[in-house]
Amino acid sequence: MSALTAFAAVPDLLAVEPGTELGHSSWRVVEQPRIDTFADATDDHQWIHVDRERAAAGPYGATIAHGMLTLSLVPIMIGEVATVPSASFGLNYGFDKVRFTAPVPAGSRVRAAVSMVGAEAIRGGAKVTFRAVVELAGSERPACIADMIIVWME
Repeated sequence: MSALTAFAAVPDLLAVEPGTELGHSSWRVVEQPRIDTFADATDDHQWIHVDRERAAAGPYGATIAHGMLTLSLVPIMIGEVATVPSASFGLNYGFDKVRFTAPVPAGSRVRAAVSMVGAEAIRGGAKVTFRAVVELAGSERPACIADMIIVWME
């Protein structure tokens, strides 16, 4: 189950204590067709991602998602947890730190636990850093930990 934190206005983001847990995104399944499509979009057809037979005999027993595919899900998962409906727009400003801590085998379920790292006022809005811990169903280790910066404008 996801939890949505809707901030009434952009300045409300500045009042959130660093380390505050905001909630979890919904679970999503990372299926092989998504992995194949990502491989096509990025020209990264390494066998560990797309060759089911070879990957079955490999170190993970199955194909695994690209780390960058896992990372590409972070913005939408953060957006499921934290939103500012009154903002004129939010902009992906980038990432401060990203770590891929466990493989995501095809067919796995992932979701993000989202917390506030910090926020600073900027002209016309706020620059906010969120931490997304991408949980992997059935694993003690997360698949990815990423600090993402979003600029919200009033």
